Amino acid sequence: GTMTSPLPQPHTIHVPPHSWLYRILPSVCHKPFQPLHEGHLTHNWDEVEPDPNQLRWKPFEIPKASQNKLDFVNGLHTLCGAGEPRGRSGIAIHIFVCNTSMLDRCLYNSDGDFLIVPQQGKLLITTEFGKMLVEPNEICVIQQGMRFSVEVFGETRGYILEVYGAHFELPDLGPIGANGLANPRDFLVPVAWYEDRKIPGGYTVISKYQGKLFAAQQDFSPFNVVAWHGNYTPYKYHLENFMVINSVAFDHADPSIFTVLTAKSTRPGVAIADFVIFPPRWGVANNTFRPPYYHRNCMSEFMGLIKGHYEAKEEGFQPGGASLHSMMTPHGPDADCFEKASKAKLEPERVAEGTMAFMFESSLSMAVTEWGLKTSNRLDKNYYKCWEPLKSHFNPNCK
Repeated sequence: GTMTSPLPQPHTIHVPPHSWLYRILPSVCHKPFQPLHEGHLTHNWDEVEPDPNQLRWKPFEIPKASQNKLDFVNGLHTLCGAGEPRGRSGIAIHIFVCNTSMLDRCLYNSDGDFLIVPQQGKLLITTEFGKMLVEPNEICVIQQGMRFSVEVFGETRGYILEVYGAHFELPDLGPIGANGLANPRDFLVPVAWYEDRKIPGGYTVISKYQGKLFAAQQDFSPFNVVAWHGNYTPYKYHLENFMVINSVAFDHADPSIFTVLTAKSTRPGVAIADFVIFPPRWGVANNTFRPPYYHRNCMSEFMGLIKGHYEAKEEGFQPGGASLHSMMTPHGPDADCFEKASKAKLEPERVAEGTMAFMFESSLSMAVTEWGLKTSNRLDKNYYKCWEPLKSHFNPNCK
């Protein structure tokens, strides 16, 4: 399970992503793929009518292993998304809930990359490149085509951002310069680990292909890579290593200063998806309403909470739950947060101590699945009420 830090390439050299894997037997030694029931995995964005409302979900339920054994693949549930894997353009957001390790089976995604955010329970992920232990407050990225198997240690839950066609990269830092936000040295990649294991009863290799699942049988472990070299790898990152940049005078900077990774579109400055976090930090802005301001914007904002209390919604937004604010739908702090922040004494204060909230932000207009709106039974029908107590404080005589 040893990890190493990747050496950042000098800017003058661009090496296209690729890796050489030295195997005991080639991957091609398998029986034909057969369709596999995909459960709640989908890329059909027309299951239900569009819903522009502010949406919030209570924590997604993890079944008990005694009632329903679910491993990582069975536990994938698509919540929302847009675009199309065949056209290699789009994204999907999935919730995973599982209670059992994958046994003699692995998954690879032919459609795109998975950014995995564990929220409860750690994941021991075996990949063709080696092993990664990924705990809550860490993230990992498994890129297109990389086979992996997930071991869990009890009831486990988390979020996945899937991008079709683009890869995640560090955002351009512009005036920030060479250091800041997520630094390349803090990303860890596995070192080679292999098993030379025959499985006469059959090892199942599952491919997510054009949004569907397919399974092929083979009689040996696919984790038979004795050595590899290259720069196309799975990797993990601890969110505590993020160097937060913030306003130290007045007003708010754009939330893009909290971007960990981005998947760029062909339009400069417009992302298919950004992975953004709201970590513990100091708030010092003067003459400023410090929580996030009320706004509408041209992005779709999906939020999740790994731990703690999110500053703008301390009550209804819980770890393991989620919210979706679609493009041009207004949102912002609830009434309690507004009252508290409006009366607060403006002195330096720790914000979000013990908390980690994150956002999957996209320029695509995302549709919600039937599982998200109905089957999951976790949609909070009263979400809109958190803004109802807001009242006017306008005084025309205040100059």
